[in-house]
Amino acid sequence: MNDKDKNMERLKQTRLEKLGTNDPVCTICARHEWPIFEDHHVGGCKFCELTVVHCKNCHAIASVMTLNHPRPIAGTPSMEECIGRLLLGLADFFEQLIKTLRTFGEYLIGLARSNQDGSVGDAA
Repeated sequence: MNDKDKNMERLKQTRLEKLGTNDPVCTICARHEWPIFEDHHVGGCKFCELTVVHCKNCHAIASVMTLNHPRPIAGTPSMEECIGRLLLGLADFFEQLIKTLRTFGEYLIGLARSNQDGSVGDAA
């Protein structure tokens, strides 16, 4: 293993340690290439410590979705504001996930149709 490979492996291991897993998967789109991951603070980093692993694309979409959230209240966030922001973040998360679930479901049904040998009728 040359120095370039060693440096890349060191970078990979550092990144995987930060993510807390050797097999990261985007919680939205299921991509799994290790360099593309970021932690997303579901309720916003000032309001909640809960994070999920997103690829850079899904994280960017999730971050843009928060632009529609109410503006922060001045001062130290109350428990009610923190919980409200967590709930809005979870709603955004599930909204993104629903799109992925529909896409995967439709893909699998299309695959099943294309693999049909003609001897079995369509159950739908």
